[in-house]
Amino acid sequence: MSAQMAIGMVAAVIVPVMALLWYRQLSTREADVVDLAWTVGLGGAAVWYAAAVPLGVGWRRWMVAAMAGLWSLRLAAYLFGRVRSPGEDGRYRDLRVKWGRGAPVKFFVFFQAQAALVIVLSVHFLLAMRSPDPSLGVADLAGVAIWLVSLVGESVADRQLERFRTTPGNEGRVCQAGLWRYSRHPNYFFEWLHWLAYVPVAHGHAPLWAILFAPVLLLLSIRFVTGIPPIERRSVERRGEEYRRYQRTTSAFIPWFPRRDR
Repeated sequence: MSAQMAIGMVAAVIVPVMALLWYRQLSTREADVVDLAWTVGLGGAAVWYAAAVPLGVGWRRWMVAAMAGLWSLRLAAYLFGRVRSPGEDGRYRDLRVKWGRGAPVKFFVFFQAQAALVIVLSVHFLLAMRSPDPSLGVADLAGVAIWLVSLVGESVADRQLERFRTTPGNEGRVCQAGLWRYSRHPNYFFEWLHWLAYVPVAHGHAPLWAILFAPVLLLLSIRFVTGIPPIERRSVERRGEEYRRYQRTTSAFIPWFPRRDR
């Protein structure tokens, strides 16, 4: 099967799935299921490409599929627990209030935009599968090393935050435990780092702009649009001066040593 046909099959699955999940959230009022579908869709697409598209070398296709699949499985398990818990994620509650009577239509557009992202971002995995070199090279090892750091880092950050939230007496307080002492959003940083893992694997076998498209797009989205900004606004509203102090002393994204409060 050609790469174009395989991408078309991904589109044929993810678009109606997102439409069905949108319809479901009309009654449940829990739009955060879109995050779970986005994650599973990307991992599933990578495995599908490895199986269906005869690109590059077989072992490298399955290496990339395993990297994307395990990333997806871990994140999906975490998100599934969040989806099962009562209540909607604060980001989507805020959008529901902001959009008011137009929320159903705007959520439909949002869900389909996430389907489009699955289709576009999944091409990143195809690019990493293209190399015809049969040997395991330094670039492959570098990609696996970055992937491993990203997976461990995001897992640790998620566990530390969950432990903090479930500890009695921490309600309404700011988590500054572990990795959260060095970044206000270490989970987002390591999530983004995961997408960089495929860059060295694909380097030299696809245009540089195409290889960097997914990491740059996600960096802009996380840093300036749908990731950090709404969470920061809600955190300031809920935690006030304590969170403002956290903003003054702690890096927003890339983990770094805390600054002294002025």
